[in-house]
This record gives sequence, C-alpha cells and structure tokens, in this order.
Amino acid sequence: MSENLLSTPLARRAVLMGGLAAAVLGLAGCASTERAEAYGNNEWLQSGANRIANLALRDNLQSIRRVQLSLYRRNPREWRKWATSAEDATQRTWDAISQDVPLAALRGTTGIDAIRLAFETQPRPYEGDRVAAMVVGWASMLKQANGGTWEQTMLDGVNAENSYRAARNVEISLWLIGSKTGPDGQPLLLATEISERGRNLVVDRELSKVVARLDLLAAQADEKYRRAALDFGQNWLLGNLGPFFSMVQR
Repeated sequence: MSENLLSTPLARRAVLMGGLAAAVLGLAGCASTERAEAYGNNEWLQSGANRIANLALRDNLQSIRRVQLSLYRRNPREWRKWATSAEDATQRTWDAISQDVPLAALRGTTGIDAIRLAFETQPRPYEGDRVAAMVVGWASMLKQANGGTWEQTMLDGVNAENSYRAARNVEISLWLIGSKTGPDGQPLLLATEISERGRNLVVDRELSKVVARLDLLAAQADEKYRRAALDFGQNWLLGNLGPFFSMVQR
C-alpha cells in the first residue's frame, strides 16, 4: 500500500519538499558559527566580494589595534606624550581616524609618509607619539586599498594596486620597527621580545596577518577583471549554444 502511495506524483512531491526543508534547516544550523552575524540593512547593497573586503578590513583594523596596545606596553613613553593611559591614547588615535581629523604632530602626512615620519631622527627627531603615527599611516592605507571607504557597497571595490602597495608598506613598517635606532643606538620602538620572561611576538604576528589579507584581496581584485571576460564568454556560449548541446545524445 505504501509503495503505491509513494509512486504517485503528489506523494513524491511531498517527500521531496520535506527533504528540502530538512536540508535547509540543517544548513541554517551549520551556519550558526561563533563568527556569524545578524544581517545588516546595508548588506543588501553589498556583493559577496564587497562583504569579504569589509570583513578583511574589519579584521585588519582589529589587528592594528592589538599591535598598538602591544607597542604601548613596551614603549609607555609614547602614549605619555599626549594621553593619560595607553587606552586613552588608543581611543584618541581612533577617534581622529574615524573623524578624519589629522594629528597635529604628523603635519598632514598620511600613509607610508606618516610611518616614515614616525621614525625620523634627523635633522629633527619626531616629537609626537610614534605608535599613533604608525597607526594613522596604516589605517589610511587600508582605507585607500578598500576603495577609499570604510564600508564597501556594490559601487565600490578593492583597488588591487593599492592593496598590493599597502601590503608592501606594512612589511616596510615591520623592518623599520626592528631596525631603526636613535642617536644613542637604542631602538626607537621595542616590539618583539624573546627572553626569560617569555615571548612577545604580537607585532610580528598581527602585522603578518594584515599583509596576508591585503595580498589575498589584491589577488582577488586582479582575478575579478580577468574572470569577467571568461564569464561573459561562458554565458554567451551557454546561452546561445546550450539548447543545441542539450539535444546531443550522451
């Protein structure tokens, strides 16, 4: 009796819809990871590539915050130049970045120029917060690589060249942190520490993550234009010749 019921079109359709519903519920459960976020209204204006770029920018900015706090812990003299604590200096720095208000000590410089100014010793040493100067430089490069915006929509896109250049500039920053010294021969900024007290590799680890994300975004942006011609050709081929291919016996 059951075989006869399942053999009818209506019964088969009911079973199929039930299985589809179970599969959708299962996928929804799998998607509920710790990193999952509720949908935002602005996401409807973003493509998949925009969303990935925005997530990468978010993670890169978080990495820079970790680097800033790590550098402040080893170089307290920097935040003491203009703030009451490392947290206060961090908040002031990011308020200036988000409000697009330049730090007075940077004299209007941004990007790699701000980073180089942070390590200036001749003819006049840089008197501002060297850590904050680097953070401003990194943030401005990340924004430029993200299409000049903090949050992409379908009207924006990653600039492959700017993203690649930003990755190289972050690598230059790592070199400057590890090699630049003052007139007394001491490092201008203490970062990596391997001693009896333990290992502190936060700066190297987090900035390496930033470089990796920027390189991946640059490759993705470059591939997007390469794939555009291929996708157009494939769509044209399938759209025009697809019906003929379906008639071919296999």
